[in-house]
Amino acid sequence: MADKRRMCLLGLIILCALLTGISGVDVTQVFSSSGENVRLSCNNALSGCTSTVWNYNYNTHSETVELIAEGIKRTDTERHERLSLGSDCSLNIKKVTKEDRGVYFCRQYVNEQQQGTDAYVYLHVLHVSSSSSQSEIRSGSSVTLSCQLYYYYDLVSCVSSVGSEGLELIWVNQAGVNLQTDSRFQISFSSEQCLSSLTTTLLNEDHNREWRCQVKHRNQLKTSATYTVKYQSK
Repeated sequence: MADKRRMCLLGLIILCALLTGISGVDVTQVFSSSGENVRLSCNNALSGCTSTVWNYNYNTHSETVELIAEGIKRTDTERHERLSLGSDCSLNIKKVTKEDRGVYFCRQYVNEQQQGTDAYVYLHVLHVSSSSSQSEIRSGSSVTLSCQLYYYYDLVSCVSSVGSEGLELIWVNQAGVNLQTDSRFQISFSSEQCLSSLTTTLLNEDHNREWRCQVKHRNQLKTSATYTVKYQSK
């Protein structure tokens, strides 16, 4: 229970740092999309990585999981096969899933004594899904695509957690044109969940067409995820 209270308190401190830019707290935000490989930097690393510990929390209610101990990967974690430690003590994750979202923190120990402060990395994962099964995808049918940014703080809204200034989820076509300008698409956005939904009726020419959901934060493109329309052969 004490560990949970400590993590909640640390979480509130870090959230304030994210939103207000408080100095003295080492916090990095990383945006990725499902299926990508991602590298999380350890900004407090000592040489050799033998002093490095990587811990992880899925959300504010979860127990802390140790992923790397003294530079050695733990093999008793659910996803250890997708994890590796870089030569610079960074944590590498292969084929990121939405379940990988959360806070990762790098910590250094020498002679069982912690050195310095933790370096926190918040991993936000973008995921696109369809409301229809593949067999239901055909010309003339209606389809709803959901683009959601999964993040750590489940007690506050997404935009408050990730950053209230200029967070956007935008649907574009293959040419990069914003689909919000096309009347055949109905697009809605929930700032509480960082969820953007696109609904449209499929046309014959939509076969093999790609629609992309982009995450922009303070006018910078952070990551994107695509959905490609595939009609089954008759």
